Amino acid sequence: MKSLFIIFFTPIVLAIGVMLFVLSPEKADFTFVNGPEPETIDPPLITGSVEARVVGSLFEGLTSYNPKNLLPEPGIAKSWRISDNGLVYTFFLRKSMWSNGEPLTAHDFVYSWKRALAPETAADYAYQLYYIKNARQFNEGIVKDFNDVGIRAPDNYTLRVELEFPTPFFINLTSFPTLLPVNRACIEAHGDSWTKTENIVTNGPFCLTKWKINQHIIMSKNNLYWDAGNVALNVVKLLNVEGISAGFNMYESGMAHFVGNVPLPIVDILSKRDDFRPSVYLATYFYRFNVNKPPFDDVRVRKAFSYAINKDNLVEYVTKGGEIPAKTFVPAGMPGYKQPTGLPFDVDKARLLLAEAGYPNGNGFPEVELLFNTSESNKNIAEVIQQMLKRNLNIKIKLLNQEWKVFLNTTKKLDYQLSRASWIGDYIDPNTFLDMFVANGGNNRTGWSSNEYDELIRSAGMENNKEKRFELLHQAEKILVEEELPIIPIYFYVCHNMYRDNVSGIHPNILNIHPLKYVKVIKN
Repeated sequence: MKSLFIIFFTPIVLAIGVMLFVLSPEKADFTFVNGPEPETIDPPLITGSVEARVVGSLFEGLTSYNPKNLLPEPGIAKSWRISDNGLVYTFFLRKSMWSNGEPLTAHDFVYSWKRALAPETAADYAYQLYYIKNARQFNEGIVKDFNDVGIRAPDNYTLRVELEFPTPFFINLTSFPTLLPVNRACIEAHGDSWTKTENIVTNGPFCLTKWKINQHIIMSKNNLYWDAGNVALNVVKLLNVEGISAGFNMYESGMAHFVGNVPLPIVDILSKRDDFRPSVYLATYFYRFNVNKPPFDDVRVRKAFSYAINKDNLVEYVTKGGEIPAKTFVPAGMPGYKQPTGLPFDVDKARLLLAEAGYPNGNGFPEVELLFNTSESNKNIAEVIQQMLKRNLNIKIKLLNQEWKVFLNTTKKLDYQLSRASWIGDYIDPNTFLDMFVANGGNNRTGWSSNEYDELIRSAGMENNKEKRFELLHQAEKILVEEELPIIPIYFYVCHNMYRDNVSGIHPNILNIHPLKYVKVIKN
């Protein structure tokens, strides 16, 4: 351990770590490395796991996650009833309150879901509410009157939701950030500044106490939370750290109890340690093409790139953490779902397709940029793929890295050619991976659309028979990863969490969600 510390704890990182420690002397019961500076903590506007970890601690939805299996448990809703036809959900809310002492009612959920769907909010994840009657039409501006949307509050503690069609995973979505409640009076009083520490009103197990940009976020126990008696932590500190090595070094130095990312070059060494706790993860690392910009407007070029990347070598010699090479977008392990075959590594096919597209042996192929967010692992992967494309296709790729917030904005605006991406399942169903690529989907970010694909996703959403539904999703994924390729699946993730034996309440699960409500730290 000592030699590991010396190798990766460089003087620069040490200085940064000491500076952070000096500037942030607050005592915390539990400190963890959260990752880059969050883009926002406005629930319907977040799109990343960095933001979701913060929001999931500050707010609670109708249901909450069971820490072991992620099944929905009663949250603000103490119980619910589903109609025989699967179309009407009636939630019965417990009497709870906001952090400012005001009562939280069903009307807060109506307001919050309306806000998430409002076109002017521009929530990328608004489509998670599309299962509700007329929600899509309201979000697209076709339906103007929200009274026509299937969301009602018959009284202060009853919420009635009518769906367009039976949706087996809808109850799981009620824990998801987009569907969390927000305080109307707070937002109307402070506008875009409502999430600032001095303004924000929350309803979850923790309150926002301090936020020092690019340093840390401090949260304290919310004593007005309905289940505060079962929250063990009084103060939680989230370290906002851009680099994986810097975050790992903070863990190694004792500045953090938990870190979820470790430097790739030492994964094999860390795997021998008791505090290294890998687990299967429902997440895919992939590359996006901007299909609106040459040369990636040509599907032959996109396929050539996919065929030219040796993913087996990438996970064996670069990531080295047990990752699984991906030929499909939906990870293995979805009960009852059969993945398509996907495209293998085949240099001859790659070269043939590139020649058919007008670039024999790479001649005349323009230099293109590969964009990735700042991270040692992203950089290492990009450099190896850059070499593979040069060796196998004789083309030049220029690497470009951006910090997290800038990167998100760049990809959202489609101001790139080829970009690194990742997707973590929001619930355990192939739909959570495939519905993001429908036309104009907020998280599509490729410029690609297909009427056939959209129709398959729509039909799957209306299909009650599980086998038929999965077959429709299989056909859609085949279009995505074998025929059109707006993306290149690279590998399926494995979690690399590290935490010590005095930390309890963290359980391996397929979405790597660990509600802080259940975490305890035994003081040595």
